[in-house]
Amino acid sequence: MKTFTLLFLLITIISVCLSRPHHDVGGGGFTLDLIHRDSQLSPLYNPANAPLDRLQNAFLRSISRASRLLRRAGFASKIEADISGVMGEYLMEIQIGTPPVQVVGVADTGSDLTWAQCQPCKYCYKQTGPPFLVPSSSSTYESLSCESKPCLSLSDNQLFCDANNLCHYKMGYGDRSYSLGDLATDTFWFGPTPLKNVVFGCGHENNGTFSEGASGIVGLGGGSLSIVNQLSSIIQGKFSYCLIPYFSETTNQTSKIHFGSEANISNPNVVSTPLIKKDPPTYYYVTLESILVGNNNVSKKQSSSKNEVHEGNIIIDSGTTLTFVPREFYSDLSSRLIEAIEGESVPDPQGMFEICYKDLNIEKVPNVTFRFTGAEVVVPPVYTFLAVQKGISCFTVVPSDDMAIFGNLLQRNLLVGFDLVNQKVSFSPTDCTTNMQ
Repeated sequence: MKTFTLLFLLITIISVCLSRPHHDVGGGGFTLDLIHRDSQLSPLYNPANAPLDRLQNAFLRSISRASRLLRRAGFASKIEADISGVMGEYLMEIQIGTPPVQVVGVADTGSDLTWAQCQPCKYCYKQTGPPFLVPSSSSTYESLSCESKPCLSLSDNQLFCDANNLCHYKMGYGDRSYSLGDLATDTFWFGPTPLKNVVFGCGHENNGTFSEGASGIVGLGGGSLSIVNQLSSIIQGKFSYCLIPYFSETTNQTSKIHFGSEANISNPNVVSTPLIKKDPPTYYYVTLESILVGNNNVSKKQSSSKNEVHEGNIIIDSGTTLTFVPREFYSDLSSRLIEAIEGESVPDPQGMFEICYKDLNIEKVPNVTFRFTGAEVVVPPVYTFLAVQKGISCFTVVPSDDMAIFGNLLQRNLLVGFDLVNQKVSFSPTDCTTNMQ
């Protein structure tokens, strides 16, 4: 009996130790890989696509994603595009459950609820690679009731209750893609770091244009059900990412996403701008005050009661490749840019971009500086102009008549940090191929 008691105590001690957060979480931080969907490390990688094909596909996804974000924000989108795989451009590998099961989720700063496909699955999209979650196989899985706080945080059109008073969610994505399932909690593993009672969606019916290589979505938005807000007491509402150059020759490297203490940005080159609270709270709104071309030519709204700069007129989004700026900014921006560039202007073969050049000498193209409130972000021409086909380069900033988006192409080699407690986003020029903190 004593042997049994000692064995029981030993198992209990081991179990408690394993359930405690990794020592880094004691300091409030951990780091994960962000894998670009077109990277050779990605389960979505298609070796049949040439680099230009991948870039064109990213542009098309960008336009489709912008349409989805606009609709979510309440705008009647004027963008007509087939929406396919537009949850985001980066993947995160995490684990869910006890014992842990691998999940490859699309990291999405434009979504809050994290969800993954679960068995039994009534109607599910084909999933290759990682296995489906099986709730009955996890000893830490718990369904949530309709009176639970997470359930009540869903909007009326996102939830319904069954006869047993269990909470079910439904997320729609604009192209009639959707995920429907149980709202639940389980232990999430971020690398070796276990965190208990994380709310997520266990999807039993998921259909549409989701990517086969991904299990679901990892929600990194600003809403209450996002991973960032759920883990706020541990990570202090902080996360940051550093995106390696789009066509990095280093194929075995990934971008990084940092949480908590490892997301701190502290160097002399950091600039910060306030986050603006608007609906939907998912998005990270900031205020774009003006745009500088080179050193002198400024594109901005003229200050008047009719045309003053509106707070929160652009969102920071890692899942959109292109950058969309307000139309009134774009008119001046394009004219100043054309004045500064000596080159042969040509139409975009795909009809997507307004400013394109043949055999562009990138060394003669000026920097473009985005002037947010309190923060100037300088973007070199290697990210503002990209080759869309051999010999033709186009300006990757396009006009928007509604909500504007600061996309991930212009965030390359920037350490971008979000602080949801102090309501600010920070930028620091960084060589992201060496940012391994």
